[in-house]
Amino acid sequence: MPAKRLETSVRYRPGGAVVIDLGGEIDGFAREALNAAYDEAEKGDPRVILLDFGGVDYINSSGIALIVGVLARARHSKRRLLACGLSEHYEEIFRITRLSDFVSVFEDEESALTGAAKS
Repeated sequence: MPAKRLETSVRYRPGGAVVIDLGGEIDGFAREALNAAYDEAEKGDPRVILLDFGGVDYINSSGIALIVGVLARARHSKRRLLACGLSEHYEEIFRITRLSDFVSVFEDEESALTGAAKS
């Protein structure tokens, strides 16, 4: 069965937040799509970027490395990176890898953006 390529869309939200909707698989082949989506998100000079994993079916170790790369870019430009829509399995992976120490994880988009507005 062929891999499902990563699909992304970028949405600008009021209050200086940008949402990157992710769908498909995040693996080594997703680098170009993920970086292009992040580049697009940065154009609005947001203070918060939310990665919505609601449509993601699979993340491997190469995909985790790509997410770490996005985190590094966000931290370098003094932006907060948030995540939502992770399955229980991938929430656990974020905890095990300690990625959740640097990327706040929320259940859904609204709780993420509400949480970002409060901090």
